[in-house]
Amino acid sequence: TERANLAGVQHILLVLSGKGGVGKSTLSTELALALRNAGKRVGILDVDLCGPSIPRMLRVQDSAVHQCDSGWVPVFVGQDKAIALMSIGFLLERPDDAVVWRGPKKNALIKQFVTDVAWGDLDFLIVDTPPGTSDEHISTVEALRPYQLLGAVLVTTPQ
Repeated sequence: TERANLAGVQHILLVLSGKGGVGKSTLSTELALALRNAGKRVGILDVDLCGPSIPRMLRVQDSAVHQCDSGWVPVFVGQDKAIALMSIGFLLERPDDAVVWRGPKKNALIKQFVTDVAWGDLDFLIVDTPPGTSDEHISTVEALRPYQLLGAVLVTTPQ
């Protein structure tokens, strides 16, 4: 099922930055909304493990993730259910809980997010990454390497 869960995804887009607080999650969310409004089927994979803010931005922070035969079912956002979202925010007991994990556990969860989420057919999967240039980025790129990447958006600020 590893290849099957992303088999229906046409384009993958990473949203990255060299530092925190530059608006990656906001840009990821707005990009997903714009693509949805253009008639595209969109998913967001929130691998910002220490600050999963997208569930709150999309007002689905109280949602739960369920299991199906091919893995986790993402949370579907909005009345039209047109945006699929997977985030560690759905796996925490309280949305404001801190995630204090060492690299191997974080890397395993990222790999699981890439392989074990049943995305279905999507035109775009937007991957919101954590700030900086950490292990999580390497793990994300390594896990996505077998798939057709569209590219990356690098969010910067003028300073």
